[in-house]
Amino acid sequence: MTTLSKPVIKFKRSGLSDAELMTLYRAMLKPRLIEEKMLSQLRLGKISKWFSSFGQEAISVGVALAMAEDEFILPMHRNLGIFTGRNLPLTQLFAQFQGKEEGFTKGRDRSFHFGTKKHHLVGMISHLGPQLGIADGIALANKLSKEKKATIVFSGDGGASEGDFHEALNVATVWDLPVIIGIENNAWGLSTPSREQFKCKQFIDKAIGYGMPAEDAIQLDGNNIIEVYSTVRRVAESIRENPRPILLEFMTFRMRGHEEASGTKYYPEGLIESWEAKDPVDNFESWLLEIGLIKDTDVLSIREEIKLEINTALKAAYDIPNIIPNTDSEINDVFAPFANQLIEPSGSKTVKRFIDAISEGLRQSMEKHPNLVLMGQDIAKYGGVFKVTEGFVEQFGVERVRNTPLCESAIVGAGLGLSMKGYKAMIEMQFADFVTCGFNQIVNNLAKLHYRWAEKADVVVRMPTGASVAAGPFHSQSNEAWFFHTPGLKIAYPAFPADAKGLLCQAFEDPNPVMFFEHKALYRSIEGEVPDGYYTLPFGVANTVRTGHRATIVTYGLGVHWAMSLADEHPEWSVEVIDLRTLAPLDMQTVYESVRKTGRVLVLHEDNLTGGIGGELSARITEECFSHLDAPVSRCASLDTPIPFNAELEKNYLANSLLKNKMEALLQF
Repeated sequence: MTTLSKPVIKFKRSGLSDAELMTLYRAMLKPRLIEEKMLSQLRLGKISKWFSSFGQEAISVGVALAMAEDEFILPMHRNLGIFTGRNLPLTQLFAQFQGKEEGFTKGRDRSFHFGTKKHHLVGMISHLGPQLGIADGIALANKLSKEKKATIVFSGDGGASEGDFHEALNVATVWDLPVIIGIENNAWGLSTPSREQFKCKQFIDKAIGYGMPAEDAIQLDGNNIIEVYSTVRRVAESIRENPRPILLEFMTFRMRGHEEASGTKYYPEGLIESWEAKDPVDNFESWLLEIGLIKDTDVLSIREEIKLEINTALKAAYDIPNIIPNTDSEINDVFAPFANQLIEPSGSKTVKRFIDAISEGLRQSMEKHPNLVLMGQDIAKYGGVFKVTEGFVEQFGVERVRNTPLCESAIVGAGLGLSMKGYKAMIEMQFADFVTCGFNQIVNNLAKLHYRWAEKADVVVRMPTGASVAAGPFHSQSNEAWFFHTPGLKIAYPAFPADAKGLLCQAFEDPNPVMFFEHKALYRSIEGEVPDGYYTLPFGVANTVRTGHRATIVTYGLGVHWAMSLADEHPEWSVEVIDLRTLAPLDMQTVYESVRKTGRVLVLHEDNLTGGIGGELSARITEECFSHLDAPVSRCASLDTPIPFNAELEKNYLANSLLKNKMEALLQF
């Protein structure tokens, strides 16, 4: 205890009662004492890593107590006081720090990388910026539901350099979202000082660039617990009644390293000492002593009381046995379970183009799921660049069919935020190529969420994909392999109109993240009979679209039509064609049964050869069907170059130009 004889920070009661002041004091003291204990545990090797909030407790505690208990907070590294302020069970919190199964992530993630819906907390990932987009989505859900609720999300000053920060603020202001963006300005990003991070004098100056009025960008003393608490409470009340984003810049200092191992040797001499005088806990304690609200004996007794609570919970956490890995549990927890009751097609059928089947499936899903929100560039009145959502605004309104700024990362994050509040979200990538701008949100947030802390990510990302339309390297890529490698994502890739509709409807029934690939060249070039009513098709069930006995082609998407054309041209080859329909989950049993029958197999895909899905299929077939093979597994894929624009160059690039020769060689082996 280093209580100051006289506080340096100037506190004002701001109308707070004695009881409220004591609540703030106890709430701020608890994370400080936990931290002191954790630092000793780190030195003893009991925990592996620690991100210190020492000197920044006033921000976390003030925010946690100012927000309503049913309002979401999205914390970062240095927000232990958020978790204690929301009264998380300390034993479970300490089990989380120790990587025990009873922690919030079952030992699968560390420190504060977790959330808990029960306590309305959404934990961070290490990439810092993505939290902001999720907060936008939660705030959007509150606005759509007409709930008068605020949301607050944290960023450090270093993290505010991320593109996610810009995107999230832009979306929040364009959509007037009731979200507080809290920036903990502690002047350092690990060892990098602010002057090497940004040129602006202060973060509140940025707000005007997004259209925030000056009064909605507030800088405050982050070490003054009363100022933090009173300000957050006031702005939260304001945006509940008048939804809009507000930016709060908390001026503070990180007294210890970014994480404990990095140290503080890079700080200029005297800097730590100058901030020690502004310690939020010591100053507030000194002020309470000065105004006679507490005595020295009270300080000692309160500290001992909290220390006993900490030590008791810590012992209980240590007494929990270490994890015994269970592979089945690990695999089963990648996806959220759900009662998958397929809806059979019924009634009449109509011949429809591929794109019309997609549009109809999307429309009927909107009718079936009133909590489904569509988001994408130009998808509202314009109907999207491919006109899939044409007329949707007239039927469902602009609240559910939302044009978005060019902010793919923030919008995918917003989809996840909507899911947190019980909505379903669809994000349309204008072209699948543009998904790179939202890649982190998909592979690190959507894909890993259920495995990390058992929360579903009810988000579908529609991906107009593929070549054969002479659109060049940035509008023609086949990028399904990027996501095929990532556990936690489901991938659908239909080849026929009826499959497209049924699989898309199934994607919205499934509470897990789904990447839904739609080949642009098929949109208006093929048609087929499609049931008029709402129905679903199961994921993980391939379809044998052509039977044969001499060789098998395993493929998906446009490759199915290439394979069928080849089989039509050469009926004497007796080629069996397997349409995978979904890539995750894969139906390998149908593939194995066909290969065991024909003895020869060619794996075909439009993506380029190296690192493509064909390599994985080839390996599995070889492992499971080696004794049945009469020839090595063959692969046919596009060239290992970017996709060229010129139509003749594109034709030469595509796998279809090689398919006939590859099949002849396979049959002649």
